[in-house]
Amino acid sequence: MTTPDHAAETPAESTGVAAQDWDRASADPQYRAAVVDLLGALAYGELAAFERLAEDAKLAPTLADKAALAKMASAEFHHFERLRDRLAAIGAEPTESMQPFVAALDGFHRQTAPSDWLEGLVKAYVGDSIASDFYREVAARLDENTRALVLAVLDDTGHGGFAIEKVRAAIDADPRVGGRLALWARRLMGEALSQSQRVVAERDALSTMLVGGVAGGFDLAEVGRMFSRITEAHTKRMAALGLAA
Repeated sequence: MTTPDHAAETPAESTGVAAQDWDRASADPQYRAAVVDLLGALAYGELAAFERLAEDAKLAPTLADKAALAKMASAEFHHFERLRDRLAAIGAEPTESMQPFVAALDGFHRQTAPSDWLEGLVKAYVGDSIASDFYREVAARLDENTRALVLAVLDDTGHGGFAIEKVRAAIDADPRVGGRLALWARRLMGEALSQSQRVVAERDALSTMLVGGVAGGFDLAEVGRMFSRITEAHTKRMAALGLAA
């Protein structure tokens, strides 16, 4: 996943669950359920990202571009493996943990299928980064072991700089491309936020954690501020691409 402007990583001063390790924090069954949901959602997201980058590589205009995307796809699959292995290590069945998120994520990808190479680049850069920012915000409230894993698998695989270079070059070559891609990115923003909210709303443990019932999470006002920070980071990414937000 790609996210050069991190919305949040860790609290300034860790308190509550954020100051605990997994062994202590997981004694709360509701917290454990929330973490299994979170890791399941992330794992399926990484698996889907691997598949999508592999598909995007087929549209690449040069062999060098194809190889670059294949390398990024491999990194996403490695992230998936780490999440899968962690789920198994804490006693959760990985496939069952991912299953509740398949419909929402597949639906998002169906609704935002790119029509060409450039739209695919913008989707991976903008869409994945919005999801990454959301998960980073949640990670700040997690136990130290889970937080470290989540932040590690959200590391940039190199797609951000790659997308910026290719999209800016395309706009320089034909400025009309910029308007089309800006509209596309705005659509992605709306769909990605809706999908994030849908995923949380459908999982009781996750929604309880987000609104403060578990892990010293967000209050409702903080949820609003969280989405404001995600929107601000999106605006910066659009500027980096040379697109109007």
